[in-house]
Order: sequence, then structure tokens, then C-alpha cells
Amino acid sequence: MLAILDYEAGNQTSVSRALTSLDIPNAITADADTLLAAEGVIFPGVGAAGQAMTLLHDRGLDAVLHQIVAREIPLLGICLGCQIMLEHSEESDTNTLGIFKGRTKRFAEDLRDENGEIIRIPHMGWNSAPRTSQSRLFTDIPEDAEFYFVHSYYVEPEQDAVLAVTEYGAPFCSAIGRDGLWAVQFHAEKSGKYGLKLLRNFYEYCQEVSHAQ
Repeated sequence: MLAILDYEAGNQTSVSRALTSLDIPNAITADADTLLAAEGVIFPGVGAAGQAMTLLHDRGLDAVLHQIVAREIPLLGICLGCQIMLEHSEESDTNTLGIFKGRTKRFAEDLRDENGEIIRIPHMGWNSAPRTSQSRLFTDIPEDAEFYFVHSYYVEPEQDAVLAVTEYGAPFCSAIGRDGLWAVQFHAEKSGKYGLKLLRNFYEYCQEVSHAQ
């Protein structure tokens, strides 16, 4: 079973619907015991970094997330969940979880497209995420596969954590991690067949880890 972290700052229901469509058992929960007993945990999020960190801290879920990582329970961050897995966010000048080293930064207001036109912030719509290194998370997903993005901030982790880079006025990191600990900037649950494939890949990895124990 996959646990979807419930901290009132996410798109938990959309993630649950996507998993259910794949016949993947799942539960939306804020219960620490349930989260720590799950085969894997999905950490979604929409909204602002400061508010999200307050909600996590007030519920003790920031500590639970660190326990999940320490116990090597597979974890997948999505959108805001990706951004606040780093050490600091420019959004509200917020100290974040520090699961990955690095910062979350706002897109520059003067970004331009290939025609020299100012581009819209937030970045909203479909875009590819070409990989910079191999990852189980992207198994059988084409390099030109497109995913759905909605964000004004992007992650800037250490280089060895970067898995994929997307172009929007300038290149930005759109997926980070290593086997068992991943985060993506795009909304996998809203990204059609390739987003569903990514969620399926995550679940299959979780099952392999669980069965090996």
C-alpha cells in the first residue's frame, strides 16, 4: 500500500484517484504509524512553501518525513512537495526540510522565449523533462514525453541529485533524487499516460523493496 501524506496543502485526492485508476492500493493519511508502515510514501503539494512548512511542523509531519528517509522507505515528492524537500525556499524566505541539499528559487521575471518575448510566470502547461542521468523512476518513459507543470519556483539542488532538466526561458531542474528517494516538479498525477507510468514505476520499486526485506 502507498501512503499519500495528508497535510492540507496538497493535491492528495488527485494523486489517490490516479493510483486507484492503476489498481494501486493507497490511503490518504497523516497518521505516523500508517506512513511508516507503508510500502512507499507520496508527498504531494500545492500552495506556498511557508504555509506548507507550518502545517507540517504543527502536525509533527516534518519529523515523520525525516524518519521515512532514515528508514529508507521509498518517498516521492510532487510539485510543492519537491520544492520543500530542499533546504530553503525563496518563497517567503522559508527554511524547508533539508532532505536534499540546495535551494528553491523563483523564476526570473525577465525570462524570454526563443523569439525574445517575455514568458509567462507561473510556468503552466505541458513540457518535456529530458533526463540527465538514468533513474528507475523513468523506466520505459520516452525522453520526449511531456508532463504537466504549474509553478513559479524551481529547485536548484546539488548537481549529482539532478535527474531531469526542463527548458522554460532557461533550463531548470525538474526531477531530483536517487533510487528510493525522488521528487518531481511536474504533476505526475495530471500528466496522462506517462505520468501514470511514472507512478506505476514508483509503486513497482516499492514492492520490490518490500519483498526483499
